[in-house]
Amino acid sequence: MKASHTPAAVSAAFDDRNLIAHAGLVPVMRLAERCGLARLAAEKVKLTGAKNGAGAAADAKVTSIVAGMAAGADSIDDLHVLRHGAMPVLFAGVRAPSTLGTFLRAFTHGHALQLHAVHRGFLAALAAHTPLLPGAGEKAFIDVDSTHKRVYGRAKQGGEYGRFKGVRTLHPLLATICTPHSRPVIAGVRMRRGKAADARGAPKFVSEALATAREAGCTGLRILRADSQFYNAGIARSARRITLHLPHNWPWQHAWTHLFDTVHGPPGPA
Repeated sequence: MKASHTPAAVSAAFDDRNLIAHAGLVPVMRLAERCGLARLAAEKVKLTGAKNGAGAAADAKVTSIVAGMAAGADSIDDLHVLRHGAMPVLFAGVRAPSTLGTFLRAFTHGHALQLHAVHRGFLAALAAHTPLLPGAGEKAFIDVDSTHKRVYGRAKQGGEYGRFKGVRTLHPLLATICTPHSRPVIAGVRMRRGKAADARGAPKFVSEALATAREAGCTGLRILRADSQFYNAGIARSARRITLHLPHNWPWQHAWTHLFDTVHGPPGPA
């Protein structure tokens, strides 16, 4: 295949105001409205005391950011995608990237927890309106892990030198939910300082993840999966005794206990 015209015969003009680059956002944002995303953001996100009006209209700003991310934006400048062509005809209340940047830069760890509350309520509503987690009434897996996210600039709250030498990071905890028939969905994110220990804050975070799973319809067997970094001697050790914590209602509990008592009891006569 090759071009059918000479370069001099071809030109371009960005003048069509009727084109829709991301028409798929129409059903996506309609579903978000039905599941109460804007209402939850208005109720729970309160940036009181923020300068330059950053805390105003949190519902419009949160939904604009969500729509931009769904359209492929991965930076503040990319959120301008919501204002291309005839997009303003389809959507009202779209905020400019500079306004959304001011909004995001006003966030602290506490405000991130407010967004977590929005996410938790929205996930439950989304699971009720869609087959998000098929089979959740029978079995669901909750996976917990931590990760390091590099940040730039010393003003970023929580950004510190941690595991990676010379690199400032945040160290968030992540939790996902899936079933044998579904892909994972994010159950929660807990922002932490870059030098935080892997298991720091994990007990409460895990409890919230398990509760979120139940709210999202995971009423059957819930299996928590996490690697060894979330276990420490303080969960299992007391003075000189070590307690092995095993699953509640484990089907092989009695057989395992019999074996444990047998091998740990005093030796019999030779």
